[in-house]
Amino acid sequence: MGTPRAGRTGSPGPRVGTASWAGRAVVRVRPFPGRAGFDMLRPGYPLPVTTTSQQEVYRFLEDRFACAQSCTQCARVCALRASLAEPDGTHDQELLRRKGIMCAEVCDATCRVLSEQERQDENAVRGQVEWCRLACLECPHVFDTDPGGAEAARACRACARACSDFLRTLS
Repeated sequence: MGTPRAGRTGSPGPRVGTASWAGRAVVRVRPFPGRAGFDMLRPGYPLPVTTTSQQEVYRFLEDRFACAQSCTQCARVCALRASLAEPDGTHDQELLRRKGIMCAEVCDATCRVLSEQERQDENAVRGQVEWCRLACLECPHVFDTDPGGAEAARACRACARACSDFLRTLS
């Protein structure tokens, strides 16, 4: 039996033919007989994809980064403000402490979600950012009543605005 030559082998299936390469038989396979190039893909694949302009991609990335940055700043300021509250203080001090810790934790988690590079579920990201926005809208009212809480209130309001901007970009 000689060296296989290029051409149809007569066997059924997707095999196109065989050729000799360095003394070995090489089989070229075509996944879908009769199709070549992009026509090799099955009908209906890939699913319809909408095009996004480069400007929209930049806007998305900028808003995502701004939101993550605001969340980081808000978490830092809220944690600091909560640590200054008296542990066994009045009801107002306890409320300030709980709201500050909650806001710091939510903002920190949101920043981590926005900083991940892996594929994420858009609804999960949207839910996390919405939760952060709501937490940041509640805190300034508590911080406004505390002497020296103006900086924390401003950071929370800025974070809520950044979250709102990013949610608009997601829509």
